[in-house]
Amino acid sequence: MKVFKALLSLFISIGVTVALNQPWGSVPALGRLLSPFEGFWQNAETVGQSSEQTISVKGAKEEVTILFDDLHVPHIFAKNDYDAYFAQGYATARDRLWQMEFQTHAAAGRISELIGDRAVELDRYNRRLGMAYGAEKSLEGMSNDPVSKSVLDAYTTGINAYINQLKPADYPIEYKLLGYAPEPWTPIKVAFLLKQMTQTLAAGADDLMMTNIRQQLGPALTANLFPDYPFKEDPIIPVGTRWDFEPVKLPNPPPNTETDSSVALNWQSHDPGIGSNNWAVGPEKTATGYPILANDPHLTLSLPSIWYQVQLVTPTMNVYGVSLPGAPGVIIGFNKDVAWGVTNVGADVLDFYRIRFRDNQRQEYWHDGKWKPVRRRVETIRVKGKPAVIDTVLYTHHGPVVYLPEDKPFRNNIPTGYAARWIAHEVDNGVKTFYLLNRAKTYDDYVTALSYYVAPAQNFVFANAAKDIAISPNGRFPLKWRDQGKFLLDGTRAANDWQGWIPAAQNPRVKNPPRGFVSSANQSSTDPTYPYYINWEFETTDRGMRINQRLTAMQNVTVDSLRHLQNDVYNHQASKFLPVLLPYIQEKDLSDPQKQALKTVRQWNYQQDTASVAGTIFMDWISRLEAGIWADDFPDNANRPLRYPNTDRTLQLVTEEPTSRWFDNVQTPNRQETIQEVVTSSFRATVDSLVKQHGPLGKTWAWAGHKGTSVRHLIPGLDAFSALNVQIGGGRGIVNAAGRRAGPSWRMIVQTGPNVRAYGVFPGGQSGNPGSPYYLNMLETWRKGDLYELLYLKSITEKSPRIQSTLQLTR
Repeated sequence: MKVFKALLSLFISIGVTVALNQPWGSVPALGRLLSPFEGFWQNAETVGQSSEQTISVKGAKEEVTILFDDLHVPHIFAKNDYDAYFAQGYATARDRLWQMEFQTHAAAGRISELIGDRAVELDRYNRRLGMAYGAEKSLEGMSNDPVSKSVLDAYTTGINAYINQLKPADYPIEYKLLGYAPEPWTPIKVAFLLKQMTQTLAAGADDLMMTNIRQQLGPALTANLFPDYPFKEDPIIPVGTRWDFEPVKLPNPPPNTETDSSVALNWQSHDPGIGSNNWAVGPEKTATGYPILANDPHLTLSLPSIWYQVQLVTPTMNVYGVSLPGAPGVIIGFNKDVAWGVTNVGADVLDFYRIRFRDNQRQEYWHDGKWKPVRRRVETIRVKGKPAVIDTVLYTHHGPVVYLPEDKPFRNNIPTGYAARWIAHEVDNGVKTFYLLNRAKTYDDYVTALSYYVAPAQNFVFANAAKDIAISPNGRFPLKWRDQGKFLLDGTRAANDWQGWIPAAQNPRVKNPPRGFVSSANQSSTDPTYPYYINWEFETTDRGMRINQRLTAMQNVTVDSLRHLQNDVYNHQASKFLPVLLPYIQEKDLSDPQKQALKTVRQWNYQQDTASVAGTIFMDWISRLEAGIWADDFPDNANRPLRYPNTDRTLQLVTEEPTSRWFDNVQTPNRQETIQEVVTSSFRATVDSLVKQHGPLGKTWAWAGHKGTSVRHLIPGLDAFSALNVQIGGGRGIVNAAGRRAGPSWRMIVQTGPNVRAYGVFPGGQSGNPGSPYYLNMLETWRKGDLYELLYLKSITEKSPRIQSTLQLTR
């Protein structure tokens, strides 16, 4: 019996060991993860593990010194530009390798290689959208420029120098969890990362929904409910700015732009949480007499953080700011002479063209009176634990035909028979823009740098020590007839094609305006006098109006006053809606809890802070109100998707058209609903829902807890590596735009002048390792609305008590 038990224990031990050390389908081998020699135990870090370290690396031309400060920011001192980008690649990979590779795998349609067949349709979607095709075009543009090519090569070599030193025990923990190993970095991965940002910021489209609405309501009523300019607006380029150029001739629209949408696309709409703020205050309004610039891009709040701080110092530059892990240079930042920041424009740069194939062979398509050849691109999707999936994508001159009728859709009503014309498919050289901005000294340098920029279109704000401020909605904008792309387009007609580009010199721009500041918050780029079409709809103007109101009133502006503005939680939308809505509420129809909630809202000061109960009520109420007005006329239909008019149009409706037929619910034909009934019923439903969710009105209704801001790890469901229910105010449409999953991903303020000083923070840390003290160390500072002073070193010999360790890279 004892022998039997011993043998049984031996066989079980062997079985468990074998089971843990081999993958099971898409499930990785867990043995290495649990191993004390290679597993997650090896990923623990402590502060200041080594204060002095020298590493011999292949690829550097000369010795490079990297000083790490108390926030683990690398300050890279190189004797030439090549080595600076080499060291940037090395240092970024050291802290963020898994993030860099995972994000580029996602953009390339390669997630199935890591997690198995449940990601096949996502990978197919990214490939059919032409992400790889666009990345190849970007790489072509960057490789044809000797400077950009050198930057890419150096950055790539630096990343690989780090990868080549790794042993399995050193792999970031996510590799161990998912059961794979790093692969060599290549320059096209940089292009994929930049394409991913274009997808995030310039791939939303409502073309199908707008086409369905036009077919349902007709052109006149559609134009009334979905106007080309807001009811109330405060555009980025101040009203009345003169356009000092002679516009090129605009293309003429075809006589009939109607297109059948019976088989089309339920495309991803723009995420309203993805936005940004930036501004620059001129010398006449600041306490120092020099401009101050601020920027806080609103993106998905994730761990590892989307940004990575770095300082790059060579004989040609000394720049500090944030980079995108996986791309060289500084994207948002400053040097001793200039500072710059970005927000998203929201340009209409993704259009859909219905393709008429000659026959079922789909070898040719009809365009401009002739049959043209279809190009086929074979995509091989490797799948972990399963055979590869072979997919063929058809390309026209417009771009890829995203889906065909027989294809399995990624989501309901994915496009069938439509080609995507997208700015991400153009040859570009974005690296050159930031290469030049990193070294810029003057306003003219800023303008030159922007001339190379293509996508995603950004509002580039600028300030310099020479006391200039400027802003430009900038990118490569298609030359279109007005509203071209607001609806689906007929791909057989050449008149519907993009007809060239708005000249870069004629992109909107303003320098040193009389009001003493420039700003943007994703609202309309210009007033209607601008001669070109950029888009018909932008983000709501609430953030922009609030920022402009406060900047107009400010004098003797300081860094701290702008920090307070970045953290402003005043609900401008509520200040417009509530004075109109509250008189319409029929109090006699309210229950006691509903009357108590109404009293709370009436006493509100519009501050959407963490403890605000009224803020919770309003934010839920406005959503229910919009649904109460529009849902019956624009029902949720998977086979024929529609959308609501925007919030600005809703405000115009309740303010100026209180007897409009849109308040009547067409699904109740025997009665006529009024604005009073819709406002009251939506308020009652809001309160009842909140009582059910949180109990009686009280502290449990506080906004921060209700909103539940979370900074989540990039792997869904990995809560142990996430920060959940972060107590922060603000939200959508508010200057401090901290929402549930998106918000200020980096806050920066730069005080220009003879001795530049800058401040910044992001919600996370420099390290991508959950076992590092630098993984989440900046979150609390970010949550409270504070900033760290950014250590801007003038030279390698400058002493600072904040420097904690040194890394020498030698040949």
